[in-house]
Amino acid sequence: MRPELRALFPITERAIYLNHAAVSPPPTTTIQAVEAQLRDVAENGSLNFRSWINVKEQTRQLLASLLGARAEQVALMRNTSDGLSTVGNGMKWEAGDNIVTFRQEFPSNIYPWLRLRDTFGVEVRMCEERDGRIDLEELGNLIDERTRLVAISHVQYASGFRVDLERVGRLARRRDALLVVDVIQSLGVIPVDVGAELIDVAAGGCHKWLLTPQGVGYLFLSDRARERIEPTLVGWISVPQPEDYSNFSQEWNRGALAWETGTAPTALIHGLKASLELLTEAGVQTTAAYLEDLSDHLCGCLNTKDYDIVSSRLPGEKSQIVCIRHRGGLKPMGLYTHLKKRGIVTAPRGDRLRIAPHLYNTRAELDALLDALP
Repeated sequence: MRPELRALFPITERAIYLNHAAVSPPPTTTIQAVEAQLRDVAENGSLNFRSWINVKEQTRQLLASLLGARAEQVALMRNTSDGLSTVGNGMKWEAGDNIVTFRQEFPSNIYPWLRLRDTFGVEVRMCEERDGRIDLEELGNLIDERTRLVAISHVQYASGFRVDLERVGRLARRRDALLVVDVIQSLGVIPVDVGAELIDVAAGGCHKWLLTPQGVGYLFLSDRARERIEPTLVGWISVPQPEDYSNFSQEWNRGALAWETGTAPTALIHGLKASLELLTEAGVQTTAAYLEDLSDHLCGCLNTKDYDIVSSRLPGEKSQIVCIRHRGGLKPMGLYTHLKKRGIVTAPRGDRLRIAPHLYNTRAELDALLDALP
């Protein structure tokens, strides 16, 4: 941990913050970028509009690089829910089609599919959680010739379970289904390669591991997905020449760009660019290794305490998110409150307590958490 990196996070002066799987405190460089854009508008109005567009395109390229995608395959959205909803709404459905997912998915990756169930008679098949894990063989057995898409999170928010996306991608391709992945709990801290992992759609928000204020997200569409999904929420910048204002004969923009509708959260995008530059400079592989070391240390020490580790710690399944359960029945909310009073921020999720460090956290902070656990 470089001291100059940690110094970018003023929250470290007042708390041990271990809740990055919910909302991350942005670094000072990100806040400065947001403030600078707002100051620009206050002082210059629209005079620097072209530079804002340039920043947006640079941000798109940074996101594409993290995903292993082409820039035109990435659209800037508001959040995960918008991205996943527009995917479901843009496909043609028939009664008897089915979607395969996981019962403990975050609701952003459930409600879009339930709407399709209620509207078109699409069956939503859900794989169950097994001891904090997803049995991929069980998931695969739910996929058949009527499966149109398989929707899964790369890393599960309530267990930290990391899915072998390439394996799920092969299962989906076997039945010609799309693999739709919520990558909000992985992008930036776990390597993602949409091509190698056979990902057709990836969506996420930027307020967790991407260290950006709430209100901006992204959507990736593979060429294969773009052939099957139509844009359904469109606007004046959904076309190739948006400033050709009177030309209404234009087709939709290429790739995922048609999914961008109008005025964007420009200040937030400036902040996102700063955060992506920081994460890129730190290196995703380096960050992943550092967080694996932290979480391995935490789990090794927890073995001496009265807690069960819900999260799988198997190679390829473990992540930077660690969920624990007290053997004596202490409730997660009680544990959260106990730790919060001591300046340690975690998160209660169901019957477990979730611990989620980021790249600026230290082993000493995890030791303090261990000492504070009742």
